[in-house]
Amino acid sequence: MDIRLENVSMVFNGVTAVNQVTTTIKEGELVSLLGPSGCGKSTMLMLLSGLYQPSSGSIYFGDKNVTKVEAEKRGIGMVFQNYALYPHLSVLKNIMFPLKMQKVPKQEALERAMDMARLVQIDHLVDRKPGQLSGGQQQRVAIARALVKKPKLLLLDEPLSNLDARLRLEMREEIRRIQQEVGITAVFVTHDQEEALSISDRVMLMKDGIIQQDSHPQEMYRNPVNEFVAKFLGNPPINVLQASFVANEWKVGEHSISFTDTLQQLHIGIRPEDFYLEEESSAFLRGRVTHIETIGRDTLLRLDCGKESVRALVDPEANLHVDDIVHLGVKQDKVLYFNGETGERVLSGKERSYHLGIETDMEKHA
Repeated sequence: MDIRLENVSMVFNGVTAVNQVTTTIKEGELVSLLGPSGCGKSTMLMLLSGLYQPSSGSIYFGDKNVTKVEAEKRGIGMVFQNYALYPHLSVLKNIMFPLKMQKVPKQEALERAMDMARLVQIDHLVDRKPGQLSGGQQQRVAIARALVKKPKLLLLDEPLSNLDARLRLEMREEIRRIQQEVGITAVFVTHDQEEALSISDRVMLMKDGIIQQDSHPQEMYRNPVNEFVAKFLGNPPINVLQASFVANEWKVGEHSISFTDTLQQLHIGIRPEDFYLEEESSAFLRGRVTHIETIGRDTLLRLDCGKESVRALVDPEANLHVDDIVHLGVKQDKVLYFNGETGERVLSGKERSYHLGIETDMEKHA
Protein backbone atom coordinates (compact mmCIF):
# COMPACT_ATOMS: atom_id res chain seq x y z
CA MET A 1 0.00 0.00 0.00
CA ASP A 2 1.47 3.34 -1.08
CA ILE A 3 1.07 6.41 1.14
CA ARG A 4 0.33 9.61 -0.78
CA LEU A 5 0.25 13.23 0.37
CA GLU A 6 -1.22 15.87 -1.92
CA ASN A 7 -0.59 19.58 -1.16
CA VAL A 8 -0.69 18.93 2.59
CA SER A 9 -0.28 21.95 4.88
CA MET A 10 -0.55 22.37 8.64
CA VAL A 11 -0.92 25.81 10.25
CA PHE A 12 -0.81 26.45 14.01
CA ASN A 13 -1.91 29.93 15.16
CA GLY A 14 -0.79 31.51 11.91
CA VAL A 15 2.52 29.59 11.80
CA THR A 16 2.93 27.16 8.89
CA ALA A 17 4.56 23.98 10.19
CA VAL A 18 4.08 21.96 6.99
CA ASN A 19 3.83 23.81 3.70
CA GLN A 20 2.19 22.31 0.58
CA VAL A 21 3.87 18.90 0.78
CA THR A 22 3.23 16.48 -2.07
CA THR A 23 5.00 13.11 -2.03
CA THR A 24 4.47 9.36 -2.26
CA ILE A 25 5.91 6.71 0.07
CA LYS A 26 6.07 3.39 -1.77
CA GLU A 27 4.90 0.15 -0.20
CA GLY A 28 7.68 -1.54 1.78
CA GLU A 29 9.95 1.54 1.85
CA LEU A 30 11.67 2.93 4.91
CA VAL A 31 11.64 6.70 4.48
CA SER A 32 13.37 9.08 6.88
CA LEU A 33 12.07 12.56 7.64
CA LEU A 34 15.25 14.48 8.41
CA GLY A 35 15.89 18.06 9.38
CA PRO A 36 16.72 20.52 12.17
CA SER A 37 14.43 21.18 15.13
CA GLY A 38 11.26 22.99 14.11
CA CYS A 39 11.45 21.98 10.44
CA GLY A 40 8.08 20.19 10.47
CA LYS A 41 9.16 16.54 10.47
CA SER A 42 7.31 15.53 13.65
CA THR A 43 4.22 17.41 12.46
CA MET A 44 4.38 15.35 9.26
CA LEU A 45 4.42 12.19 11.38
CA MET A 46 1.40 13.37 13.38
CA LEU A 47 -0.46 14.08 10.14
CA LEU A 48 0.27 10.58 8.84
CA SER A 49 -0.84 9.07 12.14
CA GLY A 50 -4.16 10.93 12.22
CA LEU A 51 -3.36 12.66 15.51
CA TYR A 52 -3.45 15.91 13.50
CA GLN A 53 -5.75 16.71 10.62
CA PRO A 54 -4.19 18.94 7.94
CA SER A 55 -5.30 22.55 7.47
CA SER A 56 -5.47 21.77 3.76
CA GLY A 57 -4.60 18.97 1.34
CA SER A 58 -5.29 15.23 1.30
CA ILE A 59 -3.66 12.03 2.60
CA TYR A 60 -4.26 8.67 0.91
CA PHE A 61 -3.48 5.14 2.10
CA GLY A 62 -3.60 3.27 -1.17
CA ASP A 63 -6.75 4.50 -2.92
CA LYS A 64 -8.49 5.44 0.33
CA ASN A 65 -8.66 9.08 1.39
CA VAL A 66 -7.85 9.00 5.13
CA THR A 67 -7.51 12.76 5.65
CA LYS A 68 -10.39 12.85 8.14
CA VAL A 69 -10.09 9.25 9.41
CA GLU A 70 -9.34 8.95 13.15
CA ALA A 71 -5.93 7.68 14.25
CA GLU A 72 -7.25 4.40 15.69
CA LYS A 73 -8.88 3.51 12.38
CA ARG A 74 -5.85 4.07 10.15
CA GLY A 75 -3.97 0.88 10.98
CA ILE A 76 -0.90 2.69 12.32
CA GLY A 77 1.85 1.39 14.60
CA MET A 78 3.83 4.05 16.47
CA VAL A 79 7.12 3.95 18.36
CA PHE A 80 7.88 7.01 20.47
CA GLN A 81 11.07 8.58 21.79
CA ASN A 82 10.23 7.67 25.41
CA TYR A 83 8.95 4.10 24.60
CA ALA A 84 5.68 4.70 26.58
CA LEU A 85 5.71 1.24 28.15
CA TYR A 86 3.44 0.33 31.08
CA PRO A 87 5.84 -0.12 34.04
CA HIS A 88 3.48 -2.38 36.04
CA LEU A 89 3.01 -4.88 33.17
CA SER A 90 5.42 -7.59 32.06
CA VAL A 91 7.11 -7.40 28.66
CA LEU A 92 4.66 -9.97 27.31
CA LYS A 93 1.62 -8.08 28.59
CA ASN A 94 2.98 -4.81 27.19
CA ILE A 95 3.24 -6.39 23.75
CA MET A 96 -0.23 -7.96 24.08
CA PHE A 97 -1.90 -4.75 25.25
CA PRO A 98 -3.00 -3.45 21.79
CA LEU A 99 -4.53 -6.87 21.03
CA LYS A 100 -6.41 -6.80 24.34
CA MET A 101 -7.89 -3.43 23.32
CA GLN A 102 -8.93 -4.98 20.00
CA LYS A 103 -10.54 -7.87 21.91
CA VAL A 104 -8.38 -10.46 20.15
CA PRO A 105 -8.89 -13.94 21.76
CA LYS A 106 -6.34 -14.50 24.53
CA GLN A 107 -4.61 -17.54 22.99
CA GLU A 108 -4.22 -15.83 19.61
CA ALA A 109 -2.96 -12.67 21.30
CA LEU A 110 -0.41 -14.72 23.27
CA GLU A 111 0.87 -16.45 20.12
CA ARG A 112 1.13 -13.20 18.15
CA ALA A 113 2.91 -11.46 21.04
CA MET A 114 5.44 -14.29 21.34
CA ASP A 115 6.02 -14.19 17.57
CA MET A 116 6.85 -10.47 17.83
CA ALA A 117 9.07 -11.05 20.87
CA ARG A 118 11.06 -13.60 18.86
CA LEU A 119 11.25 -11.23 15.87
CA VAL A 120 12.83 -8.48 18.00
CA GLN A 121 14.91 -11.03 19.93
CA ILE A 122 13.50 -10.50 23.44
CA ASP A 123 11.55 -13.75 23.84
CA HIS A 124 13.81 -14.67 26.78
CA LEU A 125 12.75 -11.46 28.60
CA VAL A 126 8.97 -11.69 28.36
CA ASP A 127 8.41 -12.18 32.11
CA ARG A 128 10.41 -9.11 33.14
CA LYS A 129 9.06 -5.62 33.85
CA PRO A 130 10.28 -2.65 31.72
CA GLY A 131 12.28 -1.31 34.68
CA GLN A 132 14.45 -4.44 34.59
CA LEU A 133 15.45 -3.85 30.95
CA SER A 134 18.15 -1.78 29.27
CA GLY A 135 17.20 1.11 26.99
CA GLY A 136 17.78 -0.99 23.87
CA GLN A 137 15.64 -3.82 25.25
CA GLN A 138 12.83 -1.40 26.09
CA GLN A 139 13.00 -0.09 22.54
CA ARG A 140 12.59 -3.62 21.20
CA VAL A 141 9.49 -4.06 23.38
CA ALA A 142 8.05 -0.82 21.97
CA ILE A 143 8.69 -2.01 18.39
CA ALA A 144 7.13 -5.42 19.10
CA ARG A 145 4.05 -3.74 20.60
CA ALA A 146 3.69 -1.47 17.55
CA LEU A 147 3.99 -4.40 15.11
CA VAL A 148 1.78 -6.92 16.91
CA LYS A 149 -1.35 -5.19 15.52
CA LYS A 150 -0.11 -5.91 11.97
CA PRO A 151 -0.29 -2.22 11.02
CA LYS A 152 -0.26 -0.90 7.46
CA LEU A 153 2.29 1.78 8.39
CA LEU A 154 4.97 1.95 11.10
CA LEU A 155 5.84 5.43 12.40
CA LEU A 156 8.98 5.97 14.47
CA ASP A 157 9.44 9.35 16.18
CA GLU A 158 13.13 9.88 17.11
CA PRO A 159 13.19 6.34 18.57
CA LEU A 160 16.93 6.24 19.27
CA SER A 161 17.53 9.64 20.85
CA ASN A 162 17.54 8.29 24.45
CA LEU A 163 20.18 5.63 23.76
CA ASP A 164 23.96 5.88 24.06
CA ALA A 165 26.11 5.91 20.92
CA ARG A 166 26.82 2.18 20.80
CA LEU A 167 23.18 1.22 21.37
CA ARG A 168 22.03 3.73 18.75
CA LEU A 169 24.19 2.00 16.16
CA GLU A 170 22.95 -1.45 17.19
CA MET A 171 19.28 -0.45 17.28
CA ARG A 172 19.23 1.38 13.95
CA GLU A 173 20.56 -1.79 12.33
CA GLU A 174 17.91 -3.79 14.17
CA ILE A 175 15.11 -1.44 13.08
CA ARG A 176 16.20 -1.90 9.46
CA ARG A 177 16.39 -5.68 9.86
CA ILE A 178 12.94 -5.88 11.45
CA GLN A 179 11.38 -3.54 8.87
CA GLN A 180 12.77 -5.56 5.98
CA GLU A 181 11.83 -8.90 7.55
CA VAL A 182 8.23 -7.81 8.10
CA GLY A 183 8.13 -5.88 4.81
CA ILE A 184 6.23 -3.01 6.38
CA THR A 185 6.16 0.56 5.09
CA ALA A 186 7.90 2.77 7.67
CA VAL A 187 8.52 6.46 8.29
CA PHE A 188 11.41 7.31 10.61
CA VAL A 189 11.76 10.82 12.07
CA THR A 190 15.25 11.92 13.08
CA HIS A 191 17.51 14.96 13.27
CA ASP A 192 20.57 12.68 13.00
CA GLN A 193 21.84 12.56 9.42
CA GLU A 194 23.93 9.44 10.05
CA GLU A 195 20.84 7.51 11.14
CA ALA A 196 18.85 8.67 8.13
CA LEU A 197 21.58 8.00 5.57
CA SER A 198 22.46 4.57 6.94
CA ILE A 199 19.09 2.81 7.02
CA SER A 200 16.73 4.59 4.62
CA ASP A 201 15.54 3.75 1.14
CA ARG A 202 14.78 7.45 0.76
CA VAL A 203 15.39 10.60 2.76
CA MET A 204 13.12 13.65 2.84
CA LEU A 205 15.14 16.59 4.14
CA MET A 206 12.93 19.37 5.49
CA LYS A 207 13.38 23.03 6.31
CA ASP A 208 10.65 25.48 7.37
CA GLY A 209 7.92 22.95 6.59
CA ILE A 210 9.10 22.37 3.01
CA ILE A 211 10.78 19.25 1.64
CA GLN A 212 14.07 20.56 0.29
CA GLN A 213 15.09 17.27 -1.33
CA ASP A 214 13.52 13.82 -1.54
CA SER A 215 15.92 11.19 -2.87
CA HIS A 216 18.11 8.15 -2.20
CA PRO A 217 20.57 8.91 0.64
CA GLN A 218 23.72 8.75 -1.50
CA GLU A 219 22.12 10.78 -4.28
CA MET A 220 21.27 13.49 -1.76
CA TYR A 221 24.82 13.50 -0.39
CA ARG A 222 26.50 13.60 -3.80
CA ASN A 223 24.03 15.85 -5.62
CA PRO A 224 22.40 18.27 -3.17
CA VAL A 225 19.86 20.57 -4.82
CA ASN A 226 20.85 23.59 -2.76
CA GLU A 227 23.37 24.92 -0.27
CA PHE A 228 21.18 24.07 2.75
CA VAL A 229 21.11 20.37 1.80
CA ALA A 230 24.87 20.35 1.13
CA LYS A 231 25.59 21.94 4.53
CA PHE A 232 23.16 19.76 6.48
CA LEU A 233 24.67 16.49 5.22
CA GLY A 234 28.23 15.47 5.94
CA ASN A 235 30.42 15.04 8.99
CA PRO A 236 32.80 16.83 8.96
CA PRO A 237 30.67 19.42 7.17
CA ILE A 238 31.19 20.64 3.62
CA ASN A 239 33.43 23.66 3.00
CA VAL A 240 31.55 26.51 1.30
CA LEU A 241 33.95 29.07 -0.15
CA GLN A 242 32.98 32.44 -1.59
CA ALA A 243 34.35 33.02 -5.08
CA SER A 244 35.42 36.43 -6.36
CA PHE A 245 34.82 37.73 -9.89
CA VAL A 246 38.10 39.21 -11.07
CA ALA A 247 39.10 40.13 -14.64
CA ASN A 248 36.09 38.33 -16.13
CA GLU A 249 36.66 35.07 -14.27
CA TRP A 250 35.70 33.47 -10.98
CA LYS A 251 38.48 32.80 -8.48
CA VAL A 252 38.95 31.21 -5.07
CA GLY A 253 42.09 32.79 -3.69
CA GLU A 254 44.45 32.83 -6.65
CA HIS A 255 42.92 29.80 -8.32
CA SER A 256 40.64 30.28 -11.33
CA ILE A 257 37.31 28.40 -11.41
CA SER A 258 36.11 26.85 -14.65
CA PHE A 259 32.64 28.34 -14.33
CA THR A 260 31.12 30.60 -16.97
CA ASP A 261 27.60 31.52 -15.77
CA THR A 262 26.84 35.13 -14.90
CA LEU A 263 25.89 35.41 -11.22
CA GLN A 264 26.01 38.13 -8.61
CA GLN A 265 27.56 35.71 -6.09
CA LEU A 266 29.09 32.26 -6.50
CA HIS A 267 29.70 29.81 -3.65
CA ILE A 268 31.95 26.77 -4.11
CA GLY A 269 31.16 23.61 -2.12
CA ILE A 270 33.97 21.09 -1.48
CA ARG A 271 33.61 18.19 0.93
CA PRO A 272 36.66 17.54 3.18
CA GLU A 273 37.23 14.09 1.64
CA ASP A 274 37.52 15.64 -1.84
CA PHE A 275 40.79 17.42 -1.00
CA TYR A 276 44.19 15.77 -1.24
CA LEU A 277 47.77 16.86 -0.52
CA GLU A 278 49.36 18.37 -3.63
CA GLU A 279 52.59 19.92 -4.88
CA GLU A 280 52.71 23.70 -4.47
CA SER A 281 52.75 24.38 -8.22
CA SER A 282 49.50 22.48 -8.83
CA ALA A 283 47.65 23.35 -5.62
CA PHE A 284 44.08 24.61 -5.50
CA LEU A 285 44.44 26.05 -1.99
CA ARG A 286 47.30 26.97 0.31
CA GLY A 287 46.81 27.21 4.06
CA ARG A 288 48.37 27.08 7.50
CA VAL A 289 47.44 24.12 9.71
CA THR A 290 45.65 25.39 12.84
CA HIS A 291 44.33 22.07 14.16
CA ILE A 292 44.92 18.35 13.57
CA GLU A 293 42.41 15.75 14.68
CA THR A 294 42.90 12.00 14.30
CA ILE A 295 39.72 9.92 14.53
CA GLY A 296 40.42 6.27 13.84
CA ARG A 297 41.73 5.98 10.29
CA ASP A 298 40.95 9.61 9.39
CA THR A 299 43.13 12.68 9.84
CA LEU A 300 41.21 15.95 9.74
CA LEU A 301 43.06 19.20 9.17
CA ARG A 302 41.73 22.66 9.94
CA LEU A 303 43.46 25.21 7.73
CA ASP A 304 43.64 29.00 7.76
CA CYS A 305 43.47 29.97 4.09
CA GLY A 306 43.39 33.73 4.47
CA LYS A 307 39.74 34.76 4.33
CA GLU A 308 38.55 31.16 4.55
CA SER A 309 38.80 28.41 7.15
CA VAL A 310 38.90 24.98 5.50
CA ARG A 311 38.51 21.38 6.71
CA ALA A 312 40.32 18.63 4.80
CA LEU A 313 40.60 14.87 5.30
CA VAL A 314 44.08 13.78 4.27
CA ASP A 315 46.35 10.76 4.17
CA PRO A 316 46.89 9.70 7.82
CA GLU A 317 50.49 8.77 6.94
CA ALA A 318 51.33 12.40 6.18
CA ASN A 319 53.73 13.85 8.74
CA LEU A 320 52.04 17.17 9.48
CA HIS A 321 52.12 19.56 12.44
CA VAL A 322 50.29 22.66 13.58
CA ASP A 323 51.62 25.81 11.77
CA ASP A 324 52.82 23.77 8.76
CA ILE A 325 51.96 25.27 5.37
CA VAL A 326 49.93 22.77 3.36
CA HIS A 327 48.96 22.73 -0.32
CA LEU A 328 45.72 21.04 -1.34
CA GLY A 329 44.46 19.74 -4.64
CA VAL A 330 40.75 19.09 -5.23
CA LYS A 331 38.80 16.44 -7.16
CA GLN A 332 37.38 18.74 -9.82
CA ASP A 333 34.40 16.51 -10.65
CA LYS A 334 33.26 16.68 -7.00
CA VAL A 335 33.15 20.50 -6.77
CA LEU A 336 29.63 21.91 -6.22
CA TYR A 337 28.49 25.35 -7.35
CA PHE A 338 25.75 27.40 -5.68
CA ASN A 339 24.08 30.69 -6.46
CA GLY A 340 25.31 32.78 -3.52
CA GLU A 341 22.08 34.81 -3.40
CA THR A 342 19.44 32.06 -3.61
CA GLY A 343 21.44 29.06 -2.39
CA GLU A 344 20.25 27.01 -5.37
CA ARG A 345 22.62 24.53 -7.01
CA VAL A 346 24.03 25.66 -10.35
CA LEU A 347 25.36 23.00 -12.72
CA SER A 348 28.80 23.42 -14.23
CA GLY A 349 29.32 22.97 -17.96
CA LYS A 350 30.36 19.32 -17.51
CA GLU A 351 27.37 18.58 -15.29
CA ARG A 352 24.97 20.13 -17.80
CA SER A 353 26.47 17.93 -20.51
CA TYR A 354 26.00 14.89 -18.31
CA HIS A 355 22.36 15.73 -17.63
CA LEU A 356 21.78 16.16 -21.37
CA GLY A 357 23.18 12.67 -21.94
CA ILE A 358 26.52 13.82 -23.42
CA GLU A 359 29.53 11.81 -22.25
CA THR A 360 31.90 13.89 -20.15
CA ASP A 361 35.69 13.91 -20.33
CA MET A 362 35.77 12.19 -16.95
CA GLU A 363 33.57 9.34 -18.21
CA LYS A 364 35.60 8.91 -21.41
CA HIS A 365 38.73 8.26 -19.42
CA ALA A 366 37.08 6.18 -16.69
